[in-house]
Amino acid sequence: MQGASVTSAIGVAAAVCTTLSFVPQIVKIRRHGARDLSYGMLGLYLLGLGLWLVYGIRIRAAEVIGANLTAGALVGVALWLKWRGEPAGRTRVGHGSR
Repeated sequence: MQGASVTSAIGVAAAVCTTLSFVPQIVKIRRHGARDLSYGMLGLYLLGLGLWLVYGIRIRAAEVIGANLTAGALVGVALWLKWRGEPAGRTRVGHGSR
């Protein structure tokens, strides 16, 4: 393998690992709920993925683009599951009513 091919393979492996690392979190949310996840963390993570996506587009790196599109979709699912699972009497943002 040439240097560029090795670098690309490393990029693909890293993208697969970091993208798939969110899948167990989705499974946990489906089974146990998302009460312990904060909207702030999910939002900040989504912002970071968006910035990596823009970076990947600017440098034309398919591995970065694909990984961040996929991970962004997974975080979007987590946000949706969390929002859907909130009790009716609580607000969707912040700490809710006491």
